[in-house]
This record gives sequence, C-alpha cells and structure tokens, in this order.
Amino acid sequence: MDWNDLSRMDFLQLQDKSILVMGVANRRSVAWEAAKVLTEAGAQLIYVVRDAETRDKNRKLFGDAPVLLCDVEDDAQIRALPAAVAEHTPVLHGFLHSIAFANYSNGFRPFHETGKNDFLQAVNISCFSLTAACNALLPLFAEDAAVVTMSISTTRMASENYGYMGPIKAALDSSVVFLAKSLGAADHKRIRVNAVGASLLKTSASAGIPGYVDSYLYAEQVVPRGESLETAEVGNTIAFLLSPRASGINAQTLVVDAGMSINYFDREIVRRVVGGADA
Repeated sequence: MDWNDLSRMDFLQLQDKSILVMGVANRRSVAWEAAKVLTEAGAQLIYVVRDAETRDKNRKLFGDAPVLLCDVEDDAQIRALPAAVAEHTPVLHGFLHSIAFANYSNGFRPFHETGKNDFLQAVNISCFSLTAACNALLPLFAEDAAVVTMSISTTRMASENYGYMGPIKAALDSSVVFLAKSLGAADHKRIRVNAVGASLLKTSASAGIPGYVDSYLYAEQVVPRGESLETAEVGNTIAFLLSPRASGINAQTLVVDAGMSINYFDREIVRRVVGGADA
C-alpha cells in the first residue's frame, strides 16, 4: 500500500456516523472547529443551537445540515429534543456538548460574594444540561456511542478572571465520571463519556470575560512552543474522542494545553516578573 492509499483511509471511522453537535455560536466556536473535522471525516451532523437568532446568523456555516433549537434552561425543550433528532436519524453515534454560560455583567467579585442565582444558572447551563441531555437522548444512542463535553485544563487553579466557573467546570468533570458509569451500564450499552480540558483559547465566548486578554497573552508566553493553543487543535481532539479510535478512553478529562501546565516557572518568564537579568 502506498502513501496515497494510506491518505485515503478512514482513520477516524466516522463515515456516515450521525453526530449531534450542540454549541456552535459562530465560526470561532470550539464546536465549529470540531464540526469541520467531523464533516471532513464523513460524519452526518445535526446541529443544536439555543435559538432562531443563532441559527439564522450561522446559516452559511450549517449549510444543508439540520439545525434544531433547544434552550437548555427549558426542561420541556430538552424533553422534546429526541423527537426532533429522530426526524433526521434513528440513531446517534456521538454527541458533542459544548455550551457554557456565566453572568459576568456586573464584573468580577471575590468568590465568596458570588450570587446564588448567577451560580445556579451557570451550573444549570454549563454542567447539568449535559446530564439532562444525555438522559433524554439515551434511547437514540448507539450501543457504542461517544459523548464529549468541554471543560478546562485545570479546576485546581483559582484564577480570578474565570470567577465561579472554575467550581462549575469541576462539577462538570465529576459529572463526566458518573455519567460514564451510569450510561455505560444503561440498557447494556457501552457509551463512553469524556471531556476535553482546554487551556486558554481565542473564542468569542472568552472575549466576553473581563481581564481574559491579559491571561491569554500570558498563556501564550508560558506554552513551550511560544504560541498559544489553537481552537482547531481542540476540535481535532474532540473529533478523535467521538470516534471509535478512542474506544479505550472513557471517564476522562483529556487536557489539551500545548504543554502550558509544565512551564509556569520558565526561567525567562520568572526573570521578567521579578526583574533584573540576575534574578
């Protein structure tokens, strides 16, 4: 077999697989980068967005693919989602959950001043919606379906500019573990559930976080290669986890940070912080 033959092989084994993609807000979304890879691999995508406005402004991205509406804050819409999906496919081989929301309209406050309503809304949208959607979609999941959600590279760092979303992403990581066990046992299926823990990205969602740009620029310096993590690199990882090639990976948060976490004490960065060439 020559290299041309190898290049045509279906490595991800996603040809004609039906995958539900929830969370494309625009062309800078992580979900969109994943969708592009999945489409290139031959998967048949069904998109889920929050409302008609999001659907309409991204019509060119979605092309001829079905686009369903589901506001995860509305339990009735989640319950109605499986019937809407079933109009386009009788089975789902994969589900990407890439949605999050936190109300930062009043800026950042110390964590102990977090408002109850803001926190619970963020938990509902960013974390519990994964469990609710998986429960609703369970009858449609193939025996070996894969579920992937979006987390962060670490929930053990109290970053002020991420606010109360850190604990919420920690809850999401824990939910992944429990869902992997319960869904894997449900109806004797072998459903896998994983998260991608990405470091700082240049997305529209992140741009709305006060102070995020400074953290992003710092992260760019810490990454050993001297270049920040690309959203497309996260999309590649998502596509892999949704594929049969990742069949041995389950109940994990796979960190994708281009090596940032090993380099916080880089000598040159430390020198610049403390000052002086001899530091």
